[in-house]
Amino acid sequence: MLLSFVDWLIVGLYMLFSLVVGLWVMKKAGKNSTEFFAAGKNMPWWLLGISMVATTFSTDTPNLVTDIVRQNGVAGNWTWWAFLLTGMLTVFVYANLWRRSGILTDVEFYELRYSGKSAAFLRGFRAVYLGLIFNVIIMASVSLAAIKIGTVLMGITPFQTILIAGTVTVIYSALGGLRGVLITDFFQFFLSILGGLVAAYVALSHPEVGGLSSLLTHEDVKPMLNMLPDFSDHSQLLAILIIPLAVQWWSVYYPGAEPGGGGYVAQRMFAAKNENHSVGAVFLFNALHYALRPWPWIIVGLCSLIVFPDLESIRQEFPQAADVVDHDMGYPAMLTFLPVGWMGVVIAALIAAYMSTISTHLNWGSSYLVNDFYKRFVRPESGEKELVNVGRISTVILMIFAGALALVMQSALDNFQIILQIGAGTGLIFILRWFWWRVNAWSEIAAMAISFMVALYFRFLHVYTELPILTGWQELLVGVTLTTIGWVSVTYLTRPTDDDTLVNFCKLIRPGGPGWEKVKSMASRRGLQMNEIEDEAWRVPQGIYCMVLGCIFVYGILLATGYWLYGNYAPATLLTVVTIASGFALIRGWKKLSAISPSDDL
Repeated sequence: MLLSFVDWLIVGLYMLFSLVVGLWVMKKAGKNSTEFFAAGKNMPWWLLGISMVATTFSTDTPNLVTDIVRQNGVAGNWTWWAFLLTGMLTVFVYANLWRRSGILTDVEFYELRYSGKSAAFLRGFRAVYLGLIFNVIIMASVSLAAIKIGTVLMGITPFQTILIAGTVTVIYSALGGLRGVLITDFFQFFLSILGGLVAAYVALSHPEVGGLSSLLTHEDVKPMLNMLPDFSDHSQLLAILIIPLAVQWWSVYYPGAEPGGGGYVAQRMFAAKNENHSVGAVFLFNALHYALRPWPWIIVGLCSLIVFPDLESIRQEFPQAADVVDHDMGYPAMLTFLPVGWMGVVIAALIAAYMSTISTHLNWGSSYLVNDFYKRFVRPESGEKELVNVGRISTVILMIFAGALALVMQSALDNFQIILQIGAGTGLIFILRWFWWRVNAWSEIAAMAISFMVALYFRFLHVYTELPILTGWQELLVGVTLTTIGWVSVTYLTRPTDDDTLVNFCKLIRPGGPGWEKVKSMASRRGLQMNEIEDEAWRVPQGIYCMVLGCIFVYGILLATGYWLYGNYAPATLLTVVTIASGFALIRGWKKLSAISPSDDL
């Protein structure tokens, strides 16, 4: 499909706007590393929250949702909807702790919480692993979706897609730092929402679909509409609902939904004005991410089942993209029916989604490589200007690696499952390290190594053994179990973090709870007053209460919206009432939580 002049003009103007933003904030971003990687640590909650939403809406996100809907129905989305529990736990338990740390990256946390050479190794290794290897895989997955969209909608080759979109993104990311990313994210968010709504409207208007009512009664679509899996199918029930809600959300490390907070979510928290802005930003992100955005994508995915009922129908329609055809191509395939003008808007929205995600990952990954590897281990004496320059160079290198890897990838859903398996079992340690003094650097090293070896076995080595083949959720359970047993055993077999580091951590973070009683006793023996270590009540019980209410509130909006769309008014009304009631209860609970911990600017 070839775009009209108007469509190309809209796309070009948006790219030009992004470059102008990078040039506009270039001077301020280049002042020092704190400005470049944390926007001066003075950003408001609404800008940070919207930025996180824009970042998590990448070009592969609607493709992933379409893939899920086409294969497992609407209920299949619980695979990622379950991560709301992780997000709400971060909001009400961890956001203020991260903000108190005063660090620039979450990897820097390792030498704040742990001690010795093992802590230094962990910081350096994680900086390279997350900043380079893991980060490049994520960006390549996002770029794969851009390739499919470019091939189907714009008639350009995969190499041309990466060259054009990647070049524009890397220029404004390298020039503007995090401040430039936040500003462009703000506009990219609204453009992306508009594009999603337009895509859903056009998909419903397709002659073969015939509107919402016809969609919901179509014989190929009706089996896919349930928002909960078939309870009589135990295998599906376990894979789609029970395992994600019972195990996956707390046990798996996944970008944007890290147990205990982390990654670019932590980066946004570090950039907040204070603790209250940090908490507000993460709550806004989770509410918009799970409650506002999914349904337009789901509708397009359902419509694609009518227009393109199987993969062969997609191949026949788009022979130039036959090599990369999978169910995730249902989304860009439906976009080919957009009229002139609106096609440009939707493509600009998808480009915006791509750029917002890639720009965040470029700045986030570069912050690890610069702050936690280059400055910490290569040139500790480096000045601020040098750090900014190295950050800009590493930004370019990361984009080159990600673009090259994207050219050999196949499916967004496959990448999603691989990432989940690699991080299986590590999540629990990210939750407990804040509240259990005995966790040490070797605990995390063991968790990383074991989870990676288990993932390697399941992806490549199991074919050489006679053990039975496991399903995805069974592999996840095995990975979580082996990793957890391994890191807990290593914790008790190795020396704990030294006393001074533990005491200083408690004084700075004030985590509270029974897991730090031994450290508080140690401090008392040294003559330190208890209120020097903890001057407030333990927040976690009230935080968990707010977490539960927050999940009910957001899930209520998500599911009620679906039932209203379905015309199923009884459950829609009930869920709306539950949502409103939980919202009022959350407001009261949040006020009580805030009273436990007065905000302090660091």
